[in-house]
Amino acid sequence: MAGNPQGPREPQAPHKLVTLEDCQHNATFSHYLELANESLNNQGYTEHGFRHANLVGHISLNVLRHLGFPERESELAAIAGYLHDVGNLVSREMHSITSAVLAKDELRAMGMAPREIAMVMSAIGSHEETYGTATSAISAATILADKSDVHRSRVQNDDGTTFDIHDRVNYAARKSFLRVDSGERSISLEIEIDTEVSQVMEYFEIFLSRMVMCRSAAEFLDCKFHLVINNNELL
Repeated sequence: MAGNPQGPREPQAPHKLVTLEDCQHNATFSHYLELANESLNNQGYTEHGFRHANLVGHISLNVLRHLGFPERESELAAIAGYLHDVGNLVSREMHSITSAVLAKDELRAMGMAPREIAMVMSAIGSHEETYGTATSAISAATILADKSDVHRSRVQNDDGTTFDIHDRVNYAARKSFLRVDSGERSISLEIEIDTEVSQVMEYFEIFLSRMVMCRSAAEFLDCKFHLVINNNELL
C-alpha cells in the first residue's frame, strides 16, 4: 500500500471553546471596535463601539438562555452580538458582511472550531435589515439585541442644536429593555421616550423596518414580538 506522498501529518491542536470574555479581551477585536466607532463618529453616526458591542453581546446571550437554548449556542450568540459591527472599520456599506469576514480570521487564530466560526459568521452577516434575515437561533438573537439598543447614551454629538433624526430619537429614549417571557413565548421591546425631544412618529420613521425584522426574528424563535412605547403597546 502506498504511503502518504505528503508525509505524516502534524497533529492538529484541539479546538478551543472561545467565549465572549475571550473576545472582549482580544486586542485585535478591541482595535477593530475602537477604530470602527471612531470612523462612524467622524461621519456623524451614533455610537457603535464597546458600549454597543457589549450590550448586544449580553442581550443576545440572555435571549437564548431565557428561551432554554443550549449554553454553547447562547455563548455563540453572545460572540456574534459582540462582533457584529467590527466591519464598520472598513466601511459602513455592507458592514455586516465585512464584519463576518474580519471575525472569521481572528476566531480561527483563537482556535475556534470551523463549524462554530461558520455559525457566528452567518449570524453576523444576517443582522442588517436592508438585506439580512434570521437564519438561525443565533442570528435571531443577534438581530433582536442589535435593534433593541436605542438609548440617549448612543448619541455622540454634543451639540443638540445640530441633532439629526437619529440623534433625536436615540436621545429621547430614556430607557429601553428587551423583555423575554419564556412561558408566554413573547419578546417585548419596552422603550420610554421623552416626547419633548422626539415624537413617537419619528421613531417609526427610522425604526419601522427594524421592528419588522425583530418581529420576524422573534417568530423564528417561536415567539411573538411586542413593541411597547411609554407603556402603550404599538406592535
